[in-house]
Amino acid sequence: MAAGGAPTNMQKEQMFGLAEKEMEYRVDLFNRLTYTCFEKCIEKRHKEAELNMGENSCIDRCVSKYWQVTNLVGQLLGNQPKM
Repeated sequence: MAAGGAPTNMQKEQMFGLAEKEMEYRVDLFNRLTYTCFEKCIEKRHKEAELNMGENSCIDRCVSKYWQVTNLVGQLLGNQPKM
């Protein structure tokens, strides 16, 4: 940070770049989660406008497991020694 405590322009650009990468990661994660759980849980022939109880339950479990695995992998990668 600059002498006055405010971030410099270079630091602001770096923070913006990191925020942009984080947003791209989260959008990609959401898209992969949506695609994976949709393919797994939703029947190919749509019979109704609303999800049935089985589809709803499947989606709930799929999303929960997806987040658990994503968090676990993130923790494991965060604990890896630096090369």
